[in-house]
Amino acid sequence: MSKGPSGFIDAGQCEQGLPWLWDEPPQAASGTLILAHGAGAPMDSPFMQAMAEGLAVCGVRVVRFEFAYMAQRRADGRKRPPNPQAQLLQQWREVHAQVRQRVAGPVAVGGKSMGGRMASLLADEFGASALVCLGYPFYATGKPEKPRVAHLAELRTPTLIIQGERDALGNRETVEGYELSAAIELHWLQAADHDLNPLKASGFSHQQHLQAAVGAIAAYLGAG
Repeated sequence: MSKGPSGFIDAGQCEQGLPWLWDEPPQAASGTLILAHGAGAPMDSPFMQAMAEGLAVCGVRVVRFEFAYMAQRRADGRKRPPNPQAQLLQQWREVHAQVRQRVAGPVAVGGKSMGGRMASLLADEFGASALVCLGYPFYATGKPEKPRVAHLAELRTPTLIIQGERDALGNRETVEGYELSAAIELHWLQAADHDLNPLKASGFSHQQHLQAAVGAIAAYLGAG
């Protein structure tokens, strides 16, 4: 792997032409986490960069990739909506299959917001070692009456969801009313929003919450 800004990055494209980034730990990797971006920001956004670099330092190999619509945006600079769900899921399958061909050991899946939700729909199918969701979109913006939780009640994959207490797509009070699988562990961050950014009055900084998320994920995956 060639060294990049983080010290561990190898950049390129998977066989289907989707951009991806590999963050290799400085030591032998304890496992691999494939981490997908959210609907509005790319795989190298500050949030995704902080997660990948932090986890790599803890010993987790992190593979980030971009869905086709985001790759097109990177190429021409034009904003566009996410691909239909069926296409997003197929892109996830293709990337997962290629990663499994390249690495040994446990492979976990997950992502930020939409990326994590798509991973949650495939985790059992993949036989993933774990599922990690950062800011899970339990419902669309302004539509708490239409929760996206039916499959979460039946999920078998060990799952960690890191959620801000005041997340507009799933705050603590609302989420605690859902019937979720016993395989799911919720890790709440105080006064944090969908991007895990806390209110200033909480006494926490965004950096502290991002570090806490990295620590929780590393511990859950048996690294660090």
